[in-house]
Amino acid sequence: MTRQIQDAYIVAAKRTAVARKNGAFRHVRPDDMLAHVLRGTVDAVPAFDLNDIGDVVVGCAMPEGEQGMNVARIGVLLAGFPVSVPGITVNRFCASGLNAVADAAMKIMTGQCDIAIGAGTESMTVMPTMMGNKVTVNPRAFESDDHVAIAYGMGLTAEKVVQQYGVSREDQDAFALASHHKALAAIAAGRFRDEVLPYTVRSHLPDLASNTVRMTERIFDTDEGPRADSSAQALAKLRPAFSARGSVTAGNSSQMSDGAAAVLLMSEAAMTRTGAVPIARFRSFAVAGVPPEIMGIGPVEAIPKALKLAGVAQDDIDWIELNEAFAAQALAVMRTLGLDPAKVNPLGGAIALGHPLGATGAIRTATVIAAMQRGEARIGMVTMCIGTGMGAAGIFEKV
Repeated sequence: MTRQIQDAYIVAAKRTAVARKNGAFRHVRPDDMLAHVLRGTVDAVPAFDLNDIGDVVVGCAMPEGEQGMNVARIGVLLAGFPVSVPGITVNRFCASGLNAVADAAMKIMTGQCDIAIGAGTESMTVMPTMMGNKVTVNPRAFESDDHVAIAYGMGLTAEKVVQQYGVSREDQDAFALASHHKALAAIAAGRFRDEVLPYTVRSHLPDLASNTVRMTERIFDTDEGPRADSSAQALAKLRPAFSARGSVTAGNSSQMSDGAAAVLLMSEAAMTRTGAVPIARFRSFAVAGVPPEIMGIGPVEAIPKALKLAGVAQDDIDWIELNEAFAAQALAVMRTLGLDPAKVNPLGGAIALGHPLGATGAIRTATVIAAMQRGEARIGMVTMCIGTGMGAAGIFEKV
């Protein structure tokens, strides 16, 4: 039987506030963060039979340790969903969360189900290194120059972008400072309030006076990455982090972070049945490969593909969430494609707000959807570079 392609609509998108590595979420498990956003996202729409959820797709860039064991299914069960609701974890490194949203949308578009969730979770606190619990690069990568870039650290690829695209240290630092300023202004104006699900962080502390353990609670609801004390002078003093004569520093790179987000999607039939109101329609998703040594340029190849699939022109995009893995690669992408700086990361990006790897794509999708709810964008895009040389882009349209 031939199935007709149907539209997939976003009816809710929620995220946690993003914590710094070893910050507010240092004692919070990634599967608990995931369960929190899954529950909060379905609770944001009229009550419906959760048994109707066809699948929960969760992105995670380092699916091992506390976020291993198919963290998607664990999160589904911890969220109190019926055992009938399945879950699958996907990994496309930094684009994992965006890929999860796209996969969930495509399940609806192809008629596999009427309701699905795309999500992401990542705790960089629980990972001892940027390469996970155990560094396992294939030795063949070092046998010739053809594949050695597989083993490059992300910072070294950013330095390669600097060299190839001529991005100055001054421009990188200015871009980073602007990211902090935009994020701080957005927080002060409450522009993240509707997309963030407050999380109650519980800590157990010894009370030596009474020889007991007491529990403390605090509500975490504000991204803790943006720095009010950041300045051009302070950024200029930072030493290169990845190459002795380089220009990529900790200050103009994304922050290591913890966080989670979930996006609830439905078909038109499901919305009619449940009473959910659509916010946006999923338009397209595309990925593309680039040389691993300049992985940061990935969006240059992915964005045109996503635009073509969506049938829209680049100038039609009102809001662009371009993940700031590094200021160098973000600037190189913007300049190569001619992206309007006023449309890129209006509320700041990963340099200020943090980058919890596999969760970031879903988090930034929640930001775009919230902007649409406020009437600030009609067509939005989430795009990012991906380790080992890829780029991804997803396009959404306000309903």
